[in-house]
Amino acid sequence: MGQNKLKIFNDPVYGFINVLYPAVFDILENPYFQRLRRIKQLGLTHLVYPGALHTRFQHAMGAMYLMGQAIETLRTKGHDITDFEAMGATMAILMHDIGHGPFSHALEKTLVEEMDHEQISLLFMQRLQKLHPEIIQLAINIFMNRYHKKYLHQLVSGQLDMDRLDYLNRDSFFTGVSEGVVSYDRIIKTLNVADDRLVTDEKGIYSLEKFVIARRLMYWQVYLHKTVISAEQLLITILQRAKELGLEGDVLFSTPPLKRFLTHQIKAKDFLTNPDLLDDFALLDDFDVFTSIKTWTRHPDRILSMLCQKLVSRQLFKIELQKEPFEKAYLEKLSEINASVFKIDPLHTRYFVLSGHTENNAYDPGVGNIWILQKNGLVSDMAEISDQLNIRVLSNPVKKYYLCYPKEVWEIIMQ
Repeated sequence: MGQNKLKIFNDPVYGFINVLYPAVFDILENPYFQRLRRIKQLGLTHLVYPGALHTRFQHAMGAMYLMGQAIETLRTKGHDITDFEAMGATMAILMHDIGHGPFSHALEKTLVEEMDHEQISLLFMQRLQKLHPEIIQLAINIFMNRYHKKYLHQLVSGQLDMDRLDYLNRDSFFTGVSEGVVSYDRIIKTLNVADDRLVTDEKGIYSLEKFVIARRLMYWQVYLHKTVISAEQLLITILQRAKELGLEGDVLFSTPPLKRFLTHQIKAKDFLTNPDLLDDFALLDDFDVFTSIKTWTRHPDRILSMLCQKLVSRQLFKIELQKEPFEKAYLEKLSEINASVFKIDPLHTRYFVLSGHTENNAYDPGVGNIWILQKNGLVSDMAEISDQLNIRVLSNPVKKYYLCYPKEVWEIIMQ
């Protein structure tokens, strides 16, 4: 009965991926998981890199494949991982992103307040538990770092987890940004366990240095590319305006599940008191949001329609980036120009002058260090023994402040 569930997928990054366990295939088949096919891994990045149209589904499958490779490596080095534990870890990595909303990170805090995708992922896991109660409970324990073999959690979520290894390779493959390519197979072959934590053998240190640097380059070239920031801020602003109108009782075209999130202030606790809410969230994907935005280009509210027209026709806002916060006087000047150019109420210029900051640390000691098992048996932090001086420098977060506003305003400033 189980045999026909052991399917093979053809992945453009790794080639053929096997589904190793029938129970895992049951998760793949579930509508909650299939929804990830309709959510782009990189939000609006395809507006900068046209190839970046890959989905959360592909990423989850890739991370699952790498988990299988990692478990196999650890077993060959004499670490005892039962099939039950392997299934639990595989399910944990497969479902680690199941709670992502439309356009991935871009809408994390807009549709649902005070809640991130990890919390929603956990709710989906608990909902799916009835399929395989014991294995999925183990997956939840590994995901939440409650299982006694801590290194299994580190494979799912840590400085050197299968999630990061997959997305760096996959995102560089689909964007064409070759700086992100990391030798995932070499890194996985050097994985080991010492004192119940995930380590890598000393001979893998050069691949790890490349991994940390690739992560930094991918952040500035792809994830925090200035045009991507501009596009995503515009998307967030559109939904904030739509939600403001929706809460005031304005009739907005939208799909039924999206309407629920636009006309109510939904917070984390609402998911616990109202089980139907998770099903509504499960019906949301990129298509709901973009179909609505296309329709809102003709909405009577001028602010909403102007913002939507700009996103749909890719007339993105001009963006400035700098290391210090922008002067208040400069923001006020931009607001005044916006009010006169677009003939809008000065109160509404906040939709046309968007400011904030982004942060990137390529090697984040807060997530847990990358530990190196030296030949003499000692375990040291990678930053301590790497001869690449910049690994330590990369531990410091880099903060950049951004300011986005319409190009028409920029042209006036430039005159």
